[in-house]
Amino acid sequence: MKIDQYEIFYFLGIGGIGMSALARYFNSRGAMVMGYDRTSTPLTTELEMEGIAVHFDDTTLEIPHVVRLTDKSKVLVVYTPAIPKDSMEFNWFIEQGYTMMKRSQVLGLITENTRTIAVAGTHGKTTTSSMVAHILTHSGVGCNAFLGGITSNYQSNLLLSPQSDLTVVEADEYDRSFLTLTPSYSIITSMDADHLDIYGSHDYMLESFNLFARKLKPNGTLIYREGLPLDKAALDPSIEVHNYTLKQSADYRGRDIEIENGRYYFTFQSPDEKWEKIELGLPGSHNVENAVAAIAVCLRLGLTETQIRSALRDFKGVKRRFEYHIRRDDLVLIDDYAHHPEEIRACLHSVVELYPESHITGVFQPHLFSRTRDFADEFARSLEILDDIILLPIYPARELPMPGIDSQMLLDKITKPSKKLVQKGELLAELRSKPRQVIVMLGAGDIDALVSPVAAAFSV
Repeated sequence: MKIDQYEIFYFLGIGGIGMSALARYFNSRGAMVMGYDRTSTPLTTELEMEGIAVHFDDTTLEIPHVVRLTDKSKVLVVYTPAIPKDSMEFNWFIEQGYTMMKRSQVLGLITENTRTIAVAGTHGKTTTSSMVAHILTHSGVGCNAFLGGITSNYQSNLLLSPQSDLTVVEADEYDRSFLTLTPSYSIITSMDADHLDIYGSHDYMLESFNLFARKLKPNGTLIYREGLPLDKAALDPSIEVHNYTLKQSADYRGRDIEIENGRYYFTFQSPDEKWEKIELGLPGSHNVENAVAAIAVCLRLGLTETQIRSALRDFKGVKRRFEYHIRRDDLVLIDDYAHHPEEIRACLHSVVELYPESHITGVFQPHLFSRTRDFADEFARSLEILDDIILLPIYPARELPMPGIDSQMLLDKITKPSKKLVQKGELLAELRSKPRQVIVMLGAGDIDALVSPVAAAFSV
């Protein structure tokens, strides 16, 4: 199948971060792009401003006439695995015999003939892939990049460089989507248990990551975080394998981390190189580790120390990944997408590193009933890093409620006394009652819609 045979690309779930990057890609190539999502968001508004037609009612009446009148062989329907199977539009396209492909399949077709750098992991993949894409772009090497977040440097989840044969992709483990890719370079940042509603067990998820590692092209390169349970013996013998960490035992490692005026500095060391006092443009020891992985792959691609240093210093991060909304002496407000216990732990440890003497209040919106059920104890322990804990009701996303699984259940597992469950409308008043030093807002649902009102309320 050739992706260029299609003239119209219709997206079911066009507002998703991965879907919108593909929509932008085809729109940039002059194709007719349109689609559906269930709610209007700032991202769908941006798509509309870029000339992409988006509607928000799941009804066949909203499907544009141009789709119905065009030869079906010229129309490709791209859908997210999260689209409900009872969706009216989804089922209409099936009944009418349109060609339908998952987002991951389309990404696999786009990238199959390029030198692809695929970054996978249950956490860390968005920041690491964005770092790699930024280093390549900043250095002038260039790349095409399909990212899982909005980069602050470029205000987009899609980077285009038509002259480059390099593609950077965030390889999504959800629904085993990353198995459609055939990369030349793979980075695996983490393999913690997650998406157990899809995988059923951690072992099955680990099997999928191992299958992803085997998708490397012959003579490819695998760079993985030290300690991950990868079956390296099952890899093609031509694959180059390297590990990275903040410890001394890895091929690529970060060490001597220092914090000066809120900026992180570290030493990068490999068997052949030692670079001291690298300045990183975003905070957190976990991001130092992400930077080590990005450096490792960029060295394999032939970039120089000067190019990499300069790019990391200039890297501004990704929206909703440790994003500052207020940064004053008397108050700091940080927004973070963290929705897994390990992500929350890494984020909050970074906050403590930066503000060791401050009172830290955290607002967490759990994401998915199943994830809250599966990791309730782990969420409780991670949140106990905070001085004050505020929980919001669970954001259901694609799920229906589960008996006995709610934010009150999670609150009861937290042993710290300063904790409270509030509704969204009560959040501002609750925050006003807390010491105004550091506020961290955490979650992958719609908590981001509350960040701007909180920032506005505390900006005076």
